[in-house]
Amino acid sequence: MKSAAAIRFDRNELAGAFGDIGTDLPLLVGIALAAQLDGTSVLVMFGVMQILTGLAYRLPMPVQPLKAMAAIVIAQQTSAATLYGAGLAIGVAMLILAVTGLLDWLARTVPKCVIRGIQFGLGLQLATIALARYVQADGLPGYILAFLAFVVIVLLLGNRRFPAALPVVVLGVLYAAVFQLDGARLAQDFGFRLPAMHVPQLTDILTGFVLLAVPQIPLSLGNSVLATRQLTEDLFPERRFTIRRIGITYALMNLVNPWFGGVPTCHGSGGMAGHYAFGGRTGGSVVLYGLMFLTTGLFFGAGFDHIAGVFPLPVLGVLLLVEAMALIWLIRDTVAAGRDFSIAVLVGLLAVGLPYGYVVGLVVGTLLARLGSRVNLVTRSTPAS
Repeated sequence: MKSAAAIRFDRNELAGAFGDIGTDLPLLVGIALAAQLDGTSVLVMFGVMQILTGLAYRLPMPVQPLKAMAAIVIAQQTSAATLYGAGLAIGVAMLILAVTGLLDWLARTVPKCVIRGIQFGLGLQLATIALARYVQADGLPGYILAFLAFVVIVLLLGNRRFPAALPVVVLGVLYAAVFQLDGARLAQDFGFRLPAMHVPQLTDILTGFVLLAVPQIPLSLGNSVLATRQLTEDLFPERRFTIRRIGITYALMNLVNPWFGGVPTCHGSGGMAGHYAFGGRTGGSVVLYGLMFLTTGLFFGAGFDHIAGVFPLPVLGVLLLVEAMALIWLIRDTVAAGRDFSIAVLVGLLAVGLPYGYVVGLVVGTLLARLGSRVNLVTRSTPAS
């Protein structure tokens, strides 16, 4: 128990630090550009939340941008004020759910097979993004780069002496330095800056709640809270965290971020799967990951759009694909129970294929699982003729 609670800073934790970058970086860039956010504020606050979370949980508990919220902001060019208002609104909503015990009730109500379905659906979504968008982004050179990165990961994945993510990231950095980095602009953008303060207004909080927070809450309940708690039990059975604690730290992040120009954030099972797949076993991977964003924001925040666009998407795609596969593979423990496996697959397909698919899958899967359990109970209790 003592060793499980210790934080390490070794090559495996450093490799694990890159396990979620394929999800986070494109979302941060998309949100920042669409809502015209201050780059320093976005990077510094994202880094601070990573560091605090790593220190608080002492395992690779990730911090991610809110995905449903990000998709709406990017598609509709939502204003920064509305985004900050939505962050504060969802923080209040999650805090209420946590302290009233509604999250605990939800955890008792939703069966494990439904959680596996949510993870399966998220894995399918991430894999689709990785293959359809990122890997194809740079044409033939990108395909070659992605192939080399994939070969390195296949050969080294799980190797504690030579962690797979490190040579892949080095490959991406070298590619960026040769083909994409503008050294003169990088030098021009260098300079120490602090986040900009922002005071959310009541109208922005109400508008943000309706436009952004309401679509986000179902996904957060399914993936950020329930699925993350389940994955924590899967990967770290000796560490027991209540659903309420995860909900409270989720809420606190969003009660702080809007005042300093940070994007709304959450926890996520995909991020934990990514950190773990590439070697992260303690909060050290999350702290190191946060330090990267914090340092970049403090000294290169003015050039955020340029710096973020330099790292090659094909490499991000390969890293994201490994994270997706780690999530999809979790469904294996439902295969032996045919009904649970069927429900998990159905929930995943509903989550991917329908508007508000995560809440639809959550409700439908739970009803089917509960109905099946009652039918089995009645069947067992009925005397044979």
